[in-house]
Amino acid sequence: MKTVGPLQVRGELLESYDDVFTASALDALVALASLDEKRQQLMETRIERRLKRFHSKHRIPFLYPSSKIPGTDIKVQDARDGNFEGGEIPHDLRRQWIQGTGPAARPRAGTDAGLRNIAYALLSGADGWMFDGEDALGQVDTMSLDNQRNLKLAYGSDPAFLAVAEQVAGEMNRWADSFFGRQIVPDWKEQLKFTTRIFRPRGLHLDDRHVKNREGGGFSASIVDVTLYICGVHEALGQEGRSLVLYLPKIQTAEEAAFWARILDTLEGYLGLEQGTIKAYVLVEQIEACFQLMEIRAALGKHFVGYNTGRWDYINSVSDAAAWDGNFINPNIDAIGMTYGYMRNYEDRVRRAVNTPDRNGRFALWQGGMEPNIPVGSKAGVEAGMKKATAGAEREQREGASGKWVAHWKMVHIVRPVWEKAGETNQLGREFPRLEYANADADGLLLLEPAPRTIQGARDLLSVALQYGNAFGRGFQAAALKPADFFGNDDVLYLMEDMATGEIRMSILWEWVHKAGRLNADDEETGVKEGDPFTKELFDRLLKEEYAKLLQASNRDVHDDSKQTTLPVTRAIVDSYVSHDAKIPWYIDLLNINLNIHDLETARRRITRYSEAFSSDGTRLTENLDFA
Repeated sequence: MKTVGPLQVRGELLESYDDVFTASALDALVALASLDEKRQQLMETRIERRLKRFHSKHRIPFLYPSSKIPGTDIKVQDARDGNFEGGEIPHDLRRQWIQGTGPAARPRAGTDAGLRNIAYALLSGADGWMFDGEDALGQVDTMSLDNQRNLKLAYGSDPAFLAVAEQVAGEMNRWADSFFGRQIVPDWKEQLKFTTRIFRPRGLHLDDRHVKNREGGGFSASIVDVTLYICGVHEALGQEGRSLVLYLPKIQTAEEAAFWARILDTLEGYLGLEQGTIKAYVLVEQIEACFQLMEIRAALGKHFVGYNTGRWDYINSVSDAAAWDGNFINPNIDAIGMTYGYMRNYEDRVRRAVNTPDRNGRFALWQGGMEPNIPVGSKAGVEAGMKKATAGAEREQREGASGKWVAHWKMVHIVRPVWEKAGETNQLGREFPRLEYANADADGLLLLEPAPRTIQGARDLLSVALQYGNAFGRGFQAAALKPADFFGNDDVLYLMEDMATGEIRMSILWEWVHKAGRLNADDEETGVKEGDPFTKELFDRLLKEEYAKLLQASNRDVHDDSKQTTLPVTRAIVDSYVSHDAKIPWYIDLLNINLNIHDLETARRRITRYSEAFSSDGTRLTENLDFA
């Protein structure tokens, strides 16, 4: 490993990735390194806040109106009233009808493979594309650095990227001819200019796998990702008149948002950029953030441009925040759509927040949630899936969203017409009631409504949780999945899933076991009757049966070379997570400490080490245990 100021970098990466770890990027990392101490304090505070709620059995409160937002000089009431200076929406974000998401690297693949991902994205016709460094980007080997390298090559119009783009354009047109009866890329060189480029770094709760503190301990993945990205591409984007845009994930509080603003301000200062040059959407993925939406806007100030309402992560955060409450038990995951109980209230608060003006009369954007469908399957299955996708987009447009996300480039031309038909560039400033902060508003964010809780629902949760963990171990943090009971049934489409889908399935299973969730339907196969509790014994049986289905699956659904390597490790993680009395906050923690580990006994020792540390005092093991 090599020492760079207060940091260490793994192995020979400084030499093999000298186009990513440039002199400027390394100097910037050193300039930002001191911020990691505050980041670690914030993460410790998260756990303390969480444990306090568990022990006192209190729900999340709103902030006191007369208090100041920690890390700022802004009063909470001023934030709620819009008495702050927010961000101006730049020209290339004013119309974002469809944003696609996905990584710019593939596991254990060459540069050309990653460049193909970027070409599909930039030729897709999406208004924006969020190139992911977080939930959808694998972390095996050097994927995070490959991601950065590939984006730098593509943004700089490297000849290698242009050659790949020309080839990909032909492939996309051949698919479109067969699906739509027309081509979708009339001029590939011109099409490459269309899409706004956006990047999502990893969240504050994660450590980088290749950079650590020289004195020991992990170092912020957020700081590494943002620094390498902005240093690597800001000149190329600036020369084309493009904005520097990020999606900030997993923010729980306005204090954390203020810390992100400090990161961005420091980086801008180092690069000589005007304050507020780096723009940021915030993914409202955490229920606590929904109690502080205006405060988060104010804390990010000139950087803030909008919110995104992502479904899966938010459900997970609700489940985790209410883990102490024996009466809060989610239904089957398929029942928790955006019109369900607490999700409906969450979406409503977000749209009210973005349509509250700041002191300059500026509103913010609202980007709707993810469409995970892929138009691959039987004719009937695709027609049903696309009808559902279009209906979801129409609902979000009616509710006030200025656009939405899709998880696959093939969905862009299926969903984008919803906004084309509406014809509005965006829905900034649509009139909605101002946010309120009464007990009823807090209750609405945890509102459960009657919905199925069934054995088949448990099987679906288990099957996809196992498959996702297995995909993660192989480097596919974005994967097309469906429950094993539907393998071979092309009427049921695969859905593009990322880390969030694994998190929520684990949380719901933990709820059902530890809160004895009552099932509301008979199940002939297991003998369960309506009203029976979901017991640990029942979980053990279903885990054994669903795991067996994956072992018997074809290579198409479960790669054969994973069945004796990453799949057994995933089973051990799933079993431990759901069985453990203390609710573990992140499935990804257990997956991360077992990346590249195929020996089951080693994995079990690491799982036990994590579980014992967390049970003891809330310590999360987040650094790369194989750093050396």
